[in-house]
Amino acid sequence: MRNDTVLSNDGTTIAYDVAGNDDRPLLLRIDGAATYRRLDPGRAAFTQRLTERFRVVSYDRRGRGASEDQDGYAVDREIEDVAAVLDAFGERGFVVGLSSGAALALRCAAAGLGIDALACYEPPFVVSQDRPPVTPDYAMRLQEEVTAGRPGEAVKLFMTEAVGMPVAMVEGMAGQPFWSLLEQLAQTLVYDAHVMGDTMQGRPEAISAFSSVELPTLVMHGSASEPWLRSAASGLAETLRNGTLEELPGQTHDVDPVILADSIGSYFSSLRTNSEGHV
Repeated sequence: MRNDTVLSNDGTTIAYDVAGNDDRPLLLRIDGAATYRRLDPGRAAFTQRLTERFRVVSYDRRGRGASEDQDGYAVDREIEDVAAVLDAFGERGFVVGLSSGAALALRCAAAGLGIDALACYEPPFVVSQDRPPVTPDYAMRLQEEVTAGRPGEAVKLFMTEAVGMPVAMVEGMAGQPFWSLLEQLAQTLVYDAHVMGDTMQGRPEAISAFSSVELPTLVMHGSASEPWLRSAASGLAETLRNGTLEELPGQTHDVDPVILADSIGSYFSSLRTNSEGHV
């Protein structure tokens, strides 16, 4: 595995790693909220499972891990980050988005980046009545906590309002050793709130913003995931012009990386086989 960096359009250094032979098609992974490469114990298994067929690239989104950050955040900056990583490998590739990373991947596709096809696992859209929606001022309240020097409170707000965890459970987590690592990511939780936009506010029509995406897109959810996440996946697959819905048996939002990799690898490989006109 090789580690390297690339400069985004605004001068931000974005760190990434790449595994797999150079002659294989590119597969870029975009992570969701509250994680980066070193924090994800399943990423190594995910990558290893796919390197026989793809050149797998993972990167730290801005403000996380080994990547830098800049003042004046906008979702467009994160889209430019993805473009910069793709450019480092010839400007095109397959893209996988996990959780809120799936929303970012969809925004990249809508912006016209060089993406051949998408795979999205459980974008956390709130488009049904299965759970309370996130309030319209959620991103603002997150930023207020971070600006006031209360990153732990920002993490609690994310866990309870966006993730939907019980308050008592989150309070119990706050004393665990990993909590300080989450606090370090508090500012990036604001970024993810902006990436999600109004898609968590309980309005099904909000995901129509992605109806212009024409790329082949695999939309996955776990059969054991919460109903609202399954509804989100179904709604997205119906909204997309070329969406395919797949249920992963027994899986939840904390998906098994090998099962996820196998589904993604099979889908992208089938697209390549069909386009090349042979089996």
